[in-house]
Amino acid sequence: MNMKIDQHTDPMAYQPDMEITSSAIMEQVLAARAAYDETVYTADDVKQALLQEHLTPEAFAALLAPAAAPFLEQLAQRAQAETRKHFGNAVNLFTPLYIANYCENHCIYCGFNCYNNIKRAKLTAAEIETEMQAIAAQGLEEILILTGESPTMSDVHYIGAACRLARKYFRVVGLEVYPMDSSDYAYLHQCGADFVTVFQETYAPDKYGQLHLGGRKRIFPYRFNAQERALQGGMRGVGFAALLGLDDFRRDALATGLHAYLLQRKYPQAEIAFSCPRLRPIINNEQINPKDIHERQLLQIICAYRIFMPFASLTISSRECARFRDNVVGLAATKISAGVEVGIGGHSQQSKGDEQFLIDDSRTVREICAMLTNRGLQPVMSDYVYV
Repeated sequence: MNMKIDQHTDPMAYQPDMEITSSAIMEQVLAARAAYDETVYTADDVKQALLQEHLTPEAFAALLAPAAAPFLEQLAQRAQAETRKHFGNAVNLFTPLYIANYCENHCIYCGFNCYNNIKRAKLTAAEIETEMQAIAAQGLEEILILTGESPTMSDVHYIGAACRLARKYFRVVGLEVYPMDSSDYAYLHQCGADFVTVFQETYAPDKYGQLHLGGRKRIFPYRFNAQERALQGGMRGVGFAALLGLDDFRRDALATGLHAYLLQRKYPQAEIAFSCPRLRPIINNEQINPKDIHERQLLQIICAYRIFMPFASLTISSRECARFRDNVVGLAATKISAGVEVGIGGHSQQSKGDEQFLIDDSRTVREICAMLTNRGLQPVMSDYVYV
């Protein structure tokens, strides 16, 4: 395992083998996060924000503040109106496919971290195709390919081969893997990948260094600028998220929204997506749970994202319970996972490796489709046509 980058390495300094991104976006986001004072916003600020047709960043900040909590019903109504206006009743379905769980990072909250004693596995090309066949048989046409963060065990060519296989079975191929240089993203795009999602985990540099004790993930700016490098590599879309509960969730939500907002202003062709994951228990540490952020607060964040960036895709994860997911998908979420297996080889019952975290909603694709239909929503397997 490559642990040359350890807790003594400056987390804000690029390493010699990392592509440096010349961009002012990170400085803008970190400055706004540091300056954010949730206590200064009033009920009038929230009301004024809800009156804006197109939210300013300052109005977005107001909707994340405690002062907006009593207005949750109004936020939900506005979010639902924006969702219906831009997406109609359509809700896209997808499932994640974990092809390897080897990791070279030491992240204290993650089940894949290199010091956690779990069963490690890496699927062969034949096993990956078997998994994809099992997923495609359920009717899904979008897949999200994931690995642990190990360039050694899951190099770019291994991931690229998985993308080429995915193109045989799926219309849309997403990636949630370790950050790379723009040339690697260009290669994966040529192999068939459409979009890249990167969780910044927390946008608090000091806390980030405390949570990421080793591995390439410790380097904050390289991770922060991953989405920009992905767009430079030709990816059609990029996804953003903070792992809510690691630090001040309001500040992290603000930073996530601003990160996406500023990057889309720089790359207006980019498709933008949000996820809103909360901490979940992991193997060997069931005490890890969401801290300070409860369902009403999570819903406030989700609605604020939707109102601030109404065209963005918004995923509601299987980390959340069925009841919450069912409600959110009727208000603001436009994408929902179904038939989820977070272990290695779980879709075809191979069960070769342990999972990254424990999910809450394990419903099948058929069950999710039935739920959406019963709520007057339209399950969509893919909304892309390639010519």
